Amino acid sequence: MIELDRLDRKILCELERDAHLTNIKLAERVGLSASACLRRVQELEKIGIIRGYKAVIDRSLLGIGLTVYVTIGLSCHSKESLVQFEDVISVADEVTECHTITGSVEYLLRVEVADIKAYKKFHTDVLGTIPCITSITSFLVMETTKNQYANI
Repeated sequence: MIELDRLDRKILCELERDAHLTNIKLAERVGLSASACLRRVQELEKIGIIRGYKAVIDRSLLGIGLTVYVTIGLSCHSKESLVQFEDVISVADEVTECHTITGSVEYLLRVEVADIKAYKKFHTDVLGTIPCITSITSFLVMETTKNQYANI
C-alpha cells in the first residue's frame, strides 16, 4: 500500500470531483504552488494511483433509462463454465460491469438498457442462451442518491 500525505489526498479528492481542473486551479484549491502541484500530480500518475481521466456521460440523453444489477448463479464451477459465461458477457453491450463475487452466487452484473422491454430482451436473448446459469436475480435501480464516480 502506498502512503499518501494530506496534500496528495486533497489533490486526488479535487481531481475526482473535477478532472478538468487546470493545474493552476487545482494548486489554488489544495494550497500549493502550480509547479509543486504539477510535480505531485505527475508522481501520482507515474506510480499508478491516477490511472486516467474520464468523461461523465448523461446516459439518459443516449436513451439509457434503466440500470439493473443482476446476480448470476452457475450450475458448474469449472473453468470451462466460467470462461463460457465470461465470453458471452464480455461482448454484451448492455453489460457495463461484471464482477466475480463471493457468496451464494458467482457474478454481479451492472446492466444498462433503454427500458424494461429492452432488459427483458437482454434477459432472454443473452442470459437465456448461457446453459450453465441456474439463477438470475434482477435488482432494478429506481434512483441513484450517491455515485462518487459520476460527480458533476
